[in-house]
Amino acid sequence: MDSAPLQPPPVTAADPGPPPAAAADPPAQPPAVPPESPLAMPVQDFRAAPPPGPARQPATPDVRAARLIAFGGTAVVTALGCWQMLLVFGDRIQPLQYALLGLFTLTFAWVGFSFCSMLAGLVARQPQTPADPGDARVAVVMPVYHEDAGDSMGLLAALADEMAAAGLAGRAEIFVLSDSRDPAFFAGETLAVAALRAAAPIPVWYRRRTDNAGRKAGNIAEFVRRWGGRYDQMVVLDADSVVSGQVVAAMSARMAADPALALIQTIPMLTGGQTIFSRVIQFAGRFYGPPTARGVAAWSGDNGNFWGHNAMIRVPAFAACCGLPELPGKAPWGGTVLSHDFVEAALLARAGWKVRLDWDLRASFEGSPPTLLDMAVRERRWAQGNLQHLRLIGARGFTWVSRAHFAIGVLGFVMSPVWLAMILVGMALTANVILSQPQYFPSTFQLFPDWPTFDAARMKWLFAAAMTLLLLPKAIAIFRSWRRPLAAASGGRSRVLLSAVFETVMSALIAPVQMLIQTRQILEILQGRNSGWESQVRKGSMPPWPLVLRRHWMHVAAGLVTLAILAVLSPGQLIWLSPILAGLILAPLTSRWSASAVLGRWARLAGLLVTPEERSVPPVLSAAVAHARRVRPPADATLALARDPAARAAHTALLPPLPDRPAAERLPAIAAAAKIGAATSQRQALEFLDRAERAALLTDPALLDRWAALPE
Repeated sequence: MDSAPLQPPPVTAADPGPPPAAAADPPAQPPAVPPESPLAMPVQDFRAAPPPGPARQPATPDVRAARLIAFGGTAVVTALGCWQMLLVFGDRIQPLQYALLGLFTLTFAWVGFSFCSMLAGLVARQPQTPADPGDARVAVVMPVYHEDAGDSMGLLAALADEMAAAGLAGRAEIFVLSDSRDPAFFAGETLAVAALRAAAPIPVWYRRRTDNAGRKAGNIAEFVRRWGGRYDQMVVLDADSVVSGQVVAAMSARMAADPALALIQTIPMLTGGQTIFSRVIQFAGRFYGPPTARGVAAWSGDNGNFWGHNAMIRVPAFAACCGLPELPGKAPWGGTVLSHDFVEAALLARAGWKVRLDWDLRASFEGSPPTLLDMAVRERRWAQGNLQHLRLIGARGFTWVSRAHFAIGVLGFVMSPVWLAMILVGMALTANVILSQPQYFPSTFQLFPDWPTFDAARMKWLFAAAMTLLLLPKAIAIFRSWRRPLAAASGGRSRVLLSAVFETVMSALIAPVQMLIQTRQILEILQGRNSGWESQVRKGSMPPWPLVLRRHWMHVAAGLVTLAILAVLSPGQLIWLSPILAGLILAPLTSRWSASAVLGRWARLAGLLVTPEERSVPPVLSAAVAHARRVRPPADATLALARDPAARAAHTALLPPLPDRPAAERLPAIAAAAKIGAATSQRQALEFLDRAERAALLTDPALLDRWAALPE
């Protein structure tokens, strides 16, 4: 693709323009955004034919082999598990046994698919980066919503340096897309962006929306519709994620070399975990994630998925295919498409575009949730978004692989109530035998009562098979790390093995709590409760005991009641259910102490749960920390606007022009002006203003000047 180089802003940090007319005058500021270059992004109709795109190519032999391993292997494993469970029950099957058979078969299939999908990675093809880098125009877009501006802009500053070093300075730009509504974040964002613009070797733009329609997807869509014609490719980041400059260059070259390639997804590695909880997730993602992702990439082929960030997208293809409508009806089933990334990947694939997971691009990083409670908040939104896909899975033109991605996402949350139902049905079967035919209940320890035709030995083998399928992928991943530099870079084989054991124990304690949390979330969605839109917690703190007990008392009660019932009626089942009961009873302790940064540091010093990125920090991450210190805004950024004319000028330069509005819509600004006029100091004026009036103050340059004229 032949493209003209991007034009820098009229005034850049490297060329600050003419000197100010007077010493007190603030320096000239570049515009907040470049000239608009609109690109049509029509709203898609899921019942209509897709827009024209490249001719869809048949799957290659390696992709067909991977699909045979993943889906064919799952079918074989599921059939064997169902058959063996039928043999356990014998010929005279009761209704509860049929229920248990269905639940067990679904659970066994889910565990079997995870194993077979990983095995499919054995035939994964190795992506290649062409020698020709191409000349595509690239935008790095970072949507932000009530984030720590210093940390986010530090990541972008480090990436800007690396992109310049990779030869992208003449054709790459950064766009910060703010959806922040809380005025407490306004000044911090603009001052951090201004510092980033002064330091970055490539142009940096900033736009804050006042209309948050469509949430993150709507934010990206507005960017495409207003400036999409300026760029050929865009890299989408989250506020806590980054990729290296070399990865951006590699993705750009790969996309330029294949005109049918519309999206390249990388595998983000979790970094920066401080608490035990985040370090457990970080370790698991680093050691178990790449083999799993390689398997998914193998069977997905050119019909991969999109995870919403750390990916490169061909802008014209995205604009033509990915305009998302508002779903009919009320939330949680209607309204904004929450898990928009899955849908956007499916829309690209139905038009014939390639969507690929390039598992070899490893310099891709993101943060992890710090605590179990923070993770639950994220999962509530993800659960709603994935269940929404049940309305879209049958849309016209979607490929069967895209529908499989949807189904896998739904099952990832539905399996929690399925697991819970399987446990409850098993206990009901036991109670039924004890209360109606006590002479048939065995004296030996076993999971289920021994009906005349119940094969207890076969049941134990099935349980062992399920646990093998569940744990074998972890064992393979750890053994694989021993044969590669990964283990040595993480502290050696023994520490990696100890970390894997620790992670398995912690995951076993957390799993039953997550089972009940996700089950409750599914029930809330079925009852019509919306998740809302809250900013994500990036840096958690140890939750106080009252909060922990309030959130987990039902889990403890469920564990204790079940323990008491089984201790009286069926002590043998305690052997099999002890991990679940321990997780529930210990939930408050696990939730609180896994959120401890002190214990996290202890684990780090002991060499537990260490990843290579901690022992040898990637340059883009270490540079981001240094940049964050330089671009971080003052603690009270709002007051800094009043006391520093240069800061106020930088903030004002990033504000959009005030629109013409009727008086009714200008009431907050009118009230703010009156209160500023009545105040005797800047601080007193701020104390007078409510949230809407503060927002009006921080978006109106004239009001800012009036407020700044007050005494401190």
